[in-house]
Amino acid sequence: MTFGFAPSSAASFSSSAASATRLLEPAEWSAAGIPLLRNPREVVSGLHSRHRPRPATAIVAVLDPDERLRASASFTSRRSPADGWMFRNALLSQLRRVIPHDLRRRTPVRTAVLLYCREGDARWTEEDGAWMWGLRDACTLHGLRCGAYITLTRDGWQVLGEGRGGRRPSAASTPEPFATSETPPPPPRTGGVASDVLRRAAAR
Repeated sequence: MTFGFAPSSAASFSSSAASATRLLEPAEWSAAGIPLLRNPREVVSGLHSRHRPRPATAIVAVLDPDERLRASASFTSRRSPADGWMFRNALLSQLRRVIPHDLRRRTPVRTAVLLYCREGDARWTEEDGAWMWGLRDACTLHGLRCGAYITLTRDGWQVLGEGRGGRRPSAASTPEPFATSETPPPPPRTGGVASDVLRRAAAR
């Protein structure tokens, strides 16, 4: 004989209500003071060339203060319905795998950005809001600055909350070779060569 119980409708409502709070609206994201990327197309093109994402692929990348890529990882997520807590755990797992945390620093130095390739158009969705919540929380737990959230669709790419975007690359475009997708960034303030943005080792 098996004993058990069925969850009550009140419990189900409570669970769904909790999940609904684990997302950020565009206005909340814009008000959070997310640092702007100096050259978002360079970042997007480089990550697109390196990881060749398809719909439902998330790419989390860590940039240094000069916007050079230090680590990146891509993974597929088909979580439905969207849950920021689950996204946070997935992002944190990838960050822990590819780069040491900066929790001992008083102020975060490195920045994590997230590029998510998905179906649909560039308009904000609840899934985007859940990824935003997850990115912000994962950055806090790993000692990083929370950076841009970028969507990649068949229409092109867009930095949500900033209004910046472009038609290429897109979810349907062929990745550019590294040589053409990478343009030299402005010279770093500390001197040295900064043309190795996308030649650094990065985990998929």
